[in-house]
Amino acid sequence: MLELTDLVVGYDRAVVLDEVSLTVGENEAITVLGPNGAGKSTLMSAVVGSLRPRAGTIFFDGTRIDGLAPEAIVRMGMVLCPERRHLFPAMTVRENLRLGAYLRRNRAEINADFESIIEMFPTLESRLNLHAGMLSGGEQQMVAIGRSLMSAPRMLLLDEPSLGLAPALVDSVMEKIASVSRRGISLCLVEQNARAALEVVGRGYVLEGGRVVLSGSSEDLANDPRVQSAYLGI
Repeated sequence: MLELTDLVVGYDRAVVLDEVSLTVGENEAITVLGPNGAGKSTLMSAVVGSLRPRAGTIFFDGTRIDGLAPEAIVRMGMVLCPERRHLFPAMTVRENLRLGAYLRRNRAEINADFESIIEMFPTLESRLNLHAGMLSGGEQQMVAIGRSLMSAPRMLLLDEPSLGLAPALVDSVMEKIASVSRRGISLCLVEQNARAALEVVGRGYVLEGGRVVLSGSSEDLANDPRVQSAYLGI
C-alpha cells in the first residue's frame, strides 16, 4: 500500500530525513519508533503531502504521490490522525467527527460510518453534544481517531496517539487502534511508546537521526538489545 524509497526531507538547509525507505503492505500494521527529533512527524507530513521531499519517491497503492496536494492524497484513501489531535475545541464532538467526512457525498454511508464509530468508542455517545475542548485527553484521542475514520481511509497514519495520556488510557487507545487494523485498514503508527506500539503491530522500523537504523518483526525488535535498552527500559 505504501512504499517510500530513499526519501530526503528537510527545512531550509537542514536535512531531517536522510534516504529513508520503508513499506507498508495491504492490511498490514507497522510502527515507526524513535526518540524526539528523529524525524517521525516529518515523515508523516511528507507522506500526506504537507512537505515536499527533496529527493526520493512515495508510492501509495501503486501511484506516485510525492508532489500531490494533501486533499488529493486524502481522496485516494490516505489519512493522517495528527500528533496532539488538533480538534476544534469550540465545536461539538459530533461536529468534529462529521468534519472527517468533508470530502464524501453519500449521506447514507456517512451516517453508517458515524454509527460504527460510536459503537467503537461508546464513551463518546453521551458526549456528542459537548464541546471537544471539554473532553479528557483520552476522549479527545478517540474523537481524533474517529474523525480520521470518517474519511473512510484505506490507510491510516497515526502520529503519537499515546502522547500525554495516562498509562491506563494508553492501553485503551492502543486496543482501539488494534481494532482498526482488524477492519482491514492498513496502519502506520508513529510512537515513542515502543512497548505499546509493538504489541499492536506486526512489524516496525526504528528511526534515529533521520535514518532507519533497525527494522524487523515486532518480536525481533522487542528482543533486540538496542531496542530494549533505548526504548523498553530493559
